[in-house]
Amino acid sequence: MKACLLAAAKPVALAAGVALVTAAAQAACPIQLAVYGEARSGAEIDFTPAGTSATITNSFRMILDNNVVLDGIAMWTEGSAGRPHGSLMYRCPTGDVTGEELAACTVWEGVIYSADEKGTIGLLPAEGADAPKSLIFPDLGPSLEMSAAYGPAGFSRVPWDIFSLKGCQE
Repeated sequence: MKACLLAAAKPVALAAGVALVTAAAQAACPIQLAVYGEARSGAEIDFTPAGTSATITNSFRMILDNNVVLDGIAMWTEGSAGRPHGSLMYRCPTGDVTGEELAACTVWEGVIYSADEKGTIGLLPAEGADAPKSLIFPDLGPSLEMSAAYGPAGFSRVPWDIFSLKGCQE
């Protein structure tokens, strides 16, 4: 009888542990620690704190296959129709960079949208807000396919426009 009770208790304890892990994984994650993934290409986006910049509201990296890393930022435009204008850059020079040099290494630009679990579309939130379920980078694939980062010396699997929340960095 005792062995039977112990055997029955193991699945219950396992289920409780799984429920706790699932609840922790679904707990709110601030956008600056969020990790997103794109299923088709395996690309990932890792957000990092933007620091003390007065203009950059979000900072992130997009990691593509063949260890190609794109540096990303978002800056909110001014005015009544403010939007998070995102940029992805590949191998930009460092230091005092001209606008021409920055334009030459930018592989994607556009508004970054978000979507919640109900499919409601919004905008990428600034740091401190909860990470949305999905991020949408309009026309990302075609822009990246035309970039210097794509091809024999770069990445080969082109991501689609939608990235889903995978987890939260510790």
